[in-house]
Amino acid sequence: MAPKIPQLKPKDVSKSLEKLGFVHTRTRGSHYRMKGPNGEMVTIPIHNRPIFIGTLKSILSQANISIDQLLKNL
Repeated sequence: MAPKIPQLKPKDVSKSLEKLGFVHTRTRGSHYRMKGPNGEMVTIPIHNRPIFIGTLKSILSQANISIDQLLKNL
């Protein structure tokens, strides 16, 4: 059974991705663009509210990581 996906703040998600080797490449408006160690490109909305679950699932898919990997690096 997959773990329940919690609501996370954008800052926490970007810090966790940085621990996994992702690098902040640019900011456009209220979105961060990060590049992964294998060339993955991930866009993270930076707002004052938690990231919606569907958006978080999309970020995980773009980054080719599981929720376990993300949560382990928080």
